[in-house]
Amino acid sequence: MLLIPTFLFSAPLREIIYTLDMKHNEISQIIVDTALYVHRRLGPGLLESVYLEVMVHDLRKRGLLAEKEVPVPVVWEDVKLEIGFRADIIVEGLVIVELKSVESIAPVHKKAIADVLAACG
Repeated sequence: MLLIPTFLFSAPLREIIYTLDMKHNEISQIIVDTALYVHRRLGPGLLESVYLEVMVHDLRKRGLLAEKEVPVPVVWEDVKLEIGFRADIIVEGLVIVELKSVESIAPVHKKAIADVLAACG
């Protein structure tokens, strides 16, 4: 997230920045609600691809722009690699959703998420 000194801008621009933060929170809440709904309806044990398709369908049904398996570029030694990894879902161009269909979260999963965030800058 880019931090912008708000004293440089007029009040209307500050309101836009706050609105963007509120939008992030609202989108995140819809994503969490949708994930819980999908999990309760489908239950555990299905392939990740099934949860992915249902999540994208339900997010779109709730009025959000949800893109699946989006290539995300990575910069390596000043070279932009077009496909560094694929994000499971990107919602409204603001939130990356990585799905895991596992019995429990292992340290390697947390490391993978940290790597994704680092790659995105």
